[in-house]
Amino acid sequence: MTTLTPWSGRRGLAGMAMVAVVAAASFVAGSYAAQPHMQNALSALQGARSELQVAEANKGGHRVTAIRLVDEAINEVRAGIAVGS
Repeated sequence: MTTLTPWSGRRGLAGMAMVAVVAAASFVAGSYAAQPHMQNALSALQGARSELQVAEANKGGHRVTAIRLVDEAINEVRAGIAVGS
């Protein structure tokens, strides 16, 4: 004898999948939305990188170094955001 539960069959599987998707989306949205300062810092760093990219190339290697350091900072901010608040 097979016991049917509310999660049995295709409808139940679809229901479980929907619950998992909503839970994951809530977690992701919550971790990003709760960090406006980190998001602002990330945007500022991305803007700085764009400006460095279009700056004159002849800066004695300092522009290239600055781009590398900004890239590192972007990665660190993204890692901090991923950790959550």
